[in-house]
Amino acid sequence: MAERSEDPRKDAMEELKNFGRDILKNIKDKEPPRMKIPSRSTSNIVYDEDKRFYSLAGKKTTRTAANMRQVKKFAQTLCAADFCKDLIEAGKSATLREMYYTSEGWPTGGFSSQDRSDRVVEDIESAFELKREDLGLLPEEDGASIFGDLIVREGDMEVEATEAGRAGYTIPPTMSDVEFVECGAERVLAVETMGMYHRLVQEEAWDTYNSLIVALKGQPARATRRFLKRANNDLGLPVYLFTDGDPFGFHIAMVVISGSAKLAYINHELAVPDAKFIGVTASDIEEYKLPTDPLRDSDIKRLKQLLDDPRYSDEEWQKEIEKMLKIKKKAEQQAFSKYGLEYVVEEYLPTKLGLN
Repeated sequence: MAERSEDPRKDAMEELKNFGRDILKNIKDKEPPRMKIPSRSTSNIVYDEDKRFYSLAGKKTTRTAANMRQVKKFAQTLCAADFCKDLIEAGKSATLREMYYTSEGWPTGGFSSQDRSDRVVEDIESAFELKREDLGLLPEEDGASIFGDLIVREGDMEVEATEAGRAGYTIPPTMSDVEFVECGAERVLAVETMGMYHRLVQEEAWDTYNSLIVALKGQPARATRRFLKRANNDLGLPVYLFTDGDPFGFHIAMVVISGSAKLAYINHELAVPDAKFIGVTASDIEEYKLPTDPLRDSDIKRLKQLLDDPRYSDEEWQKEIEKMLKIKKKAEQQAFSKYGLEYVVEEYLPTKLGLN
């Protein structure tokens, strides 16, 4: 890979041009065009104990026009790379869905499903160590929200996260292009649900805790995780994760902390290894006598899997997972409303944040 500049799109263009030159050289040398793609199979994904996130090992696969079973996919990969080159040259962007439909007009023929076109984009990302937004490609999902003492710049426009309405500032898909202008917050508090986000905004927890309140909206999108990474690295803010007390809530927090296996090739730009979990635990369920739901068979199975997951090897994680299996109960973060709408802001979270 060439040395990176401060302009991700410029780097992306250079990688795509180099790819094209390599293909032309193959043809000039009367060799079948080919490319190397890092394997994203589970056997090539490792949890790096030192870096504390998932990454790819060294195994690569070769996609070549010499293999009749790969010819169409290879051609589609070339068309996708050319599509991205055109976007960058024009200074435009397109959604992954738009690229999927655009492929219907390619000489190679369209993809049979968007899952297939998305996987080709992931191939290009991993092969050239790029992010899809650097290639001009954006997801369809809505961005998460931020509320707190933060001013950002998008192009020529400055936005204050407390002046953007009660919904807050919406994280754009191209989070890497956003400039942090000013931040008076001391920490980031990321919450799983929009319901809890709105509760914290209404109770002015952002001011009380001097925090940026971030809505993860369930499993957080890449842009949300990129924001948390940059807030931690660029602004030096500690990140706290408040999720439901169930296997899915634990997983949401751990994906932020150590990245996901699926995105192992890009976790270095997404994972926040020093983020702290302050979500609902089995001990909280007992101590606060929270309303609960019984664990389902799938919850029990998942918790047992977590016990063997190296990311949950910490003694505290092991203790809480085992206790949840013992009491066979789970609880949502909104369960604290049992004691009043303000309780989570006035009592629970200050204790967890060490502000009492």
